[in-house]
Amino acid sequence: MKILVLNCGSSSIKYQLFNMADQLVLAKGVVEKIGMQGSFLKHEKESGDKVKFEGEILDHKIGIEYVLGVLTSQKHGCITGLEEIEAVGHRVVHGGEAFKGSVFINDEVIQEMENCVELAPLHNPPNLKGIYAMQALLPDVPQVGVFDTAFHQTMPQHAYMYGIPYALYTKYGIRRYGFHGTSHRYVARRAAEILGLDQENSKIISCHLGNGASVCAVKNGESVDTSMGFTPVEGLIMGTRSGDIDLGAVTFIMDKEKIGTKSASTLFNKHAGMLGISGVSSDARDIEIAALENGNERAQLAMKMYDYRIRKYIGSYAAAMGGVDALVFTGGIGENADITRAGVCEDLEFLGIELDEDLNNGLRGKEQLISKEGSKVKVVVVPTNEELMIAIDTETIVKNQ
Repeated sequence: MKILVLNCGSSSIKYQLFNMADQLVLAKGVVEKIGMQGSFLKHEKESGDKVKFEGEILDHKIGIEYVLGVLTSQKHGCITGLEEIEAVGHRVVHGGEAFKGSVFINDEVIQEMENCVELAPLHNPPNLKGIYAMQALLPDVPQVGVFDTAFHQTMPQHAYMYGIPYALYTKYGIRRYGFHGTSHRYVARRAAEILGLDQENSKIISCHLGNGASVCAVKNGESVDTSMGFTPVEGLIMGTRSGDIDLGAVTFIMDKEKIGTKSASTLFNKHAGMLGISGVSSDARDIEIAALENGNERAQLAMKMYDYRIRKYIGSYAAAMGGVDALVFTGGIGENADITRAGVCEDLEFLGIELDEDLNNGLRGKEQLISKEGSKVKVVVVPTNEELMIAIDTETIVKNQ
C-alpha cells in the first residue's frame, strides 16, 4: 500500500509518500510560504535527488496540487499515476476528548475536528484545509486523522485535571491534553524494541526536545502524564514559550505592562523561553555558541534553566510511575545536542541514570544507547518518526474498514 502523509501548517505543507510493503519513503518534501510572495516546493526522491519549484501557491489546495503533480511527474516523480496513492494520513494537532486514537475520516469526524478548532485555533484550521483539499482532489481515496493529543487520552483524571472549579472543565473542557503524542508513542515503542523491554510491562520517560518540547511518562505502553497542558505553552522552557509560570506573575505583568489577553499570549508564546532569557536567539545552537564560546552569562543561565526544568520533570515522572526503566531523548535538540543530554542527566545517578560520556559525545541523529553498561536505567537516543507512525496507523485503519 502506498500512503501519502500530510502535515499542514498555517503556511506550509510537509509530505512523505510511503511504500508500506517495506516502510520505504519514496519521496518527501515541503511546500512553504503558502499565500505569500516567494512560495515554493522542495522535493526529494528516494535516491536523494532534490528539486525546488517556485510559483504562486495561493492556498493549501493549490499546494497539494503541486505535491501531487511532482509525485507523478515523469522527471521528478516516483509513481506513474494518482491511482497508486491508496490512502492519505493527516497529522491533526488537537482531538480534544473526542478522539482517543487515530480515526477513519468521514463527515462526522470532520465535524468533531471542527468543534476542536477553538482548542487549537492556530493548528487545527490548516490541518482541516489539507483534509478538505484531498476530498476535492482525490475524493475516492480514504483518509485517516492521527492526533497529537490522542496518545495522552490514557492519562488518569487526577493527572489531567487542573485545580480550578470543576464546572469550568465540564463547560469548556479545560484540562491537560498534552501534545507531541505521536512522537512520544513512536519513540517509547522503538526504545522498548531496542532495549529488549516488554513495552506492556515497562516504565519509560520520553523527552521530545526541540523548539517546542515536552516530557511524557509512558507506563506499560500508555501515557500516564505529560508536561504540556491545555495548550503547548505549559511545562518545559522552550525556544520561545515560557513553560510553567505562576499565574500570579502573568496577571502582574499584564497589569504593569497594561496588556490584554492576546498580547499576553504573544508574550509568553513568542517572546519568552530561551529567547527571552538569553536575549540571543530561540535556537539552541546559537545559545550554545554564545554560552560556551562567547561567555554570555544570560545564555549560560538559559541552558542551566532548560536542563534543570527537564530534570525536575524526569524526577517527578519517576515518582509518578514508581520507577523508570528507560530515558529516551528525541526531537531536534534531544537527538543532536550532546551537551543538553549530559546536562539533563547530571546528578540523576540516584535514580539509576548513568550517562556514558564517550557514547554521548558527538552523537547526532542516530539510534544509540548512551548509558553506562551497568546503568540501572537505560538512556537511549531515538530519532523520532511521526510520519511513519501516521502511515502505520493509516494502513491499519484503512485495511480494517
